[in-house]
Amino acid sequence: MSGPVRALVIGASGRMGLTMLRLAPQFPGVALTGALVAPGSPAVGQEAGALAGAVLPGLRFSDDLPAGLAVADVAIDFSTAAATAGNLDACHRARKPLLVCTTGWPQDLGPRFDAAARDIPLLVAANTSLGVTVLAELVRAAARALPGAFDIAVTEAHHRHKRDSPSGTALALRRAAEAGRAAAGLTSRIDIAAVRAGDIVGDHTVIMAGEGEELLLGHRAGDRAIFARGALQGAVWLAGRPPGRYQMRDVLGLENSDLR
Repeated sequence: MSGPVRALVIGASGRMGLTMLRLAPQFPGVALTGALVAPGSPAVGQEAGALAGAVLPGLRFSDDLPAGLAVADVAIDFSTAAATAGNLDACHRARKPLLVCTTGWPQDLGPRFDAAARDIPLLVAANTSLGVTVLAELVRAAARALPGAFDIAVTEAHHRHKRDSPSGTALALRRAAEAGRAAAGLTSRIDIAAVRAGDIVGDHTVIMAGEGEELLLGHRAGDRAIFARGALQGAVWLAGRPPGRYQMRDVLGLENSDLR
């Protein structure tokens, strides 16, 4: 695309939304054109930059999703699982690319994602961290390479306020391990252990344990900014794509990686 990608942040007054607003000025390829909040939010009409701690001239919080989509090239959804379906439908109607960063939405939303992706570019990311994206590739490759005698398990820890358990990232890592096992003609029961405590941003470890040895593959998030940076990079990439269902691995060009 010529010029910066015009981005609408959905869920802009939440923790991740505010992080997005604060970091967006560091990305010259992005121009924020909308900061959407829930209908009736007390933030409506307030200057977005003042709350986010960033210089965002003229950007105010709004609860008008259709109006925000009308002037955007791409939408980034960091709202809530309960709002995901409605945001998806709105982007589908407006024919606008959508990056879904929420987790915990019902599994029956999957067919609606597939239907929307026939008409718009859609990227559903359990985790927008670039490090986690590479971790999933490593997990897939290791699960495929190791013999069936190795047991696989996932542990994850997050802050006490995280609503979904296990996390979307832990589920994605389990799917990566299952895909690796399936590619090797193997099946494994892969358990997930979840911890909710304090202000832990995100800690994930995949354990592959055999007789007398363990392989540990993990990622520790120390700052929510990593998710915002990955989402901004993903949004710039997504805005220029044809309709289809994408993943963060596509953003990094890992679709044909040797790690498969």
